[in-house]
Amino acid sequence: MMAVITKTISLSTKGNADMLDITDQVRNRVQESGLESGIVTIFCPSSTSGLTTIEYESGCLNDFRRLFDEIIPENRHYAHNARWGDGNGHSHVRAALLEASFTVPFVDRRLTLGTWQQILYVDFDNRSRRRELIVQLMGE
Repeated sequence: MMAVITKTISLSTKGNADMLDITDQVRNRVQESGLESGIVTIFCPSSTSGLTTIEYESGCLNDFRRLFDEIIPENRHYAHNARWGDGNGHSHVRAALLEASFTVPFVDRRLTLGTWQQILYVDFDNRSRRRELIVQLMGE
């Protein structure tokens, strides 16, 4: 019978494209679940952050951050800022280019990520935040 287990990961972020490797936290939730094989989905209930994979290495992280600065600069006009005055219009647009959820299969309680592939959480908001990610495991 297929089981569904829901857990969380709590994070403190600095904002401004703060990038966190959450691979170990996800790996720990898989280990704790007692499931041998299945899928794990991580979901961030936030409209100013997202998930992806990357080689978690300073050069890659700097390149990724620069990409967002170049295609969605903080200092241009955003209608969201005009309406709400919170200055994070760019944060919402940047997050929309990533995913709010990310799914990885696991086999024998091990994530099936590639050798240089880590799970990356990016908080684009313009201030520090406490975030809680939802981790849902399905398997047997």
